[in-house]
Amino acid sequence: MHDISDLELRGLPGVFVASEQFVTAAASQSKSHGYSAMARVFTPHPIQDRTDEEMVAYADEAFDRIVSQVTAG
Repeated sequence: MHDISDLELRGLPGVFVASEQFVTAAASQSKSHGYSAMARVFTPHPIQDRTDEEMVAYADEAFDRIVSQVTAG
């Protein structure tokens, strides 16, 4: 999250991407650090045991949401 915040402070859009297991933790951490408006996209969980093909499918599914967040506003 600090990296995304740093990008935003430099005028570069950024998006926090994590698996859906971390929705609550991400919300809590972003709020506590003052980044509650940070753009975020979540993918299915878990990812560590996924095949390459499954990871490509996760990325393909998240791509439009990521682009939408980066280009919003």
